[in-house]
Amino acid sequence: MKLQTTRLAGVLALSAVLLTGCADDTGGSGDGTIGVDYPRSDTDFWNSYIDYVPRYAEELGLDMKTTNSGNDVATLTSNVQTFISQGVEGVAIAPQDTAAVAPVLQSLAERDIPVVTVDTRPDEGEVFMVVRADNRAYGEQACHYLGTQLGGAGKVVMLQGDLASINGRDRTEAFNDCMSAEYPSIQVLGEATNWDAATAAQKLQTTLIANPDVRGVYMQASFALSGTLQVLDQLDMAVPPEDPNHVFVVSNDGIPQELQLIGEGKIDATVSQPADLYAEYALTYLQAALAGETFEPGPTDHGSEIVEVRDGVLEDQLPAPLVTRDGGTYGGVESLTFDDASLWGNNMG
Repeated sequence: MKLQTTRLAGVLALSAVLLTGCADDTGGSGDGTIGVDYPRSDTDFWNSYIDYVPRYAEELGLDMKTTNSGNDVATLTSNVQTFISQGVEGVAIAPQDTAAVAPVLQSLAERDIPVVTVDTRPDEGEVFMVVRADNRAYGEQACHYLGTQLGGAGKVVMLQGDLASINGRDRTEAFNDCMSAEYPSIQVLGEATNWDAATAAQKLQTTLIANPDVRGVYMQASFALSGTLQVLDQLDMAVPPEDPNHVFVVSNDGIPQELQLIGEGKIDATVSQPADLYAEYALTYLQAALAGETFEPGPTDHGSEIVEVRDGVLEDQLPAPLVTRDGGTYGGVESLTFDDASLWGNNMG
């Protein structure tokens, strides 16, 4: 595997020697032990990530301790202090509040403990690598799909994530920017949800009652999936794709349920956020960090690009394709079919 480095094959071989043990929470000798904090376990996407992490830890021969911060930065702070007391030598976290995590990163930096952040990029602070997909591309892909399907005119609802998160900001800004530039006759009705399913459902219902001519919904993550379908059904707006009154629904995660619903015609598209690759490369980069390896911006051999997102901070932007029923091209954006064998959501189990 080439990650735009020199001597990486040798480094990974060295890492395999240095980092031995079982992928569980029982510890071991302590040498090369890493800590992985799961950000939450209340969504299918993050439960999939939690399932993948120990698989890759075992493949890489990593001794691992895990915690779950439950989407709370105070709990994350406490969990990281526990990792430090346990003598971990590297940490992977997925901070949901990307501003509030700065003191956690400072504490780890003071102890020379390398950090890989997954899915989110902290607003400030030192990290070894950010493992993330291009979240602006998520918003742009959703924009082009809906813009094309609506013929460039009409109303769409955007159920925004938490704007305290770089992910919520990126997806929101990119969707709005794309709509303004490419489909100016489409009105975007943005609703803040804080990644909360009940809030999303309530705001969607209120908006659709006031705007029954809405013909598109962009959910910034699958947390809103069940509520969105329930609201559309309650308002008699859940009609088949061939019906002229169909409301086009785009989600964002690529979980198995989304892929199934696309096949059934109950939603129309999603962006497949790579839960499997997040787990694999978070651990791979931690292993390389402990071996003393460094990285530079440039393409990788796993279909991604390492970019410098701010001074000294690198981000491996993993691929996250648009997924549709027909695998068509929308506004210049190519898509995969919902049953494509390469999608991680078709390979769970």
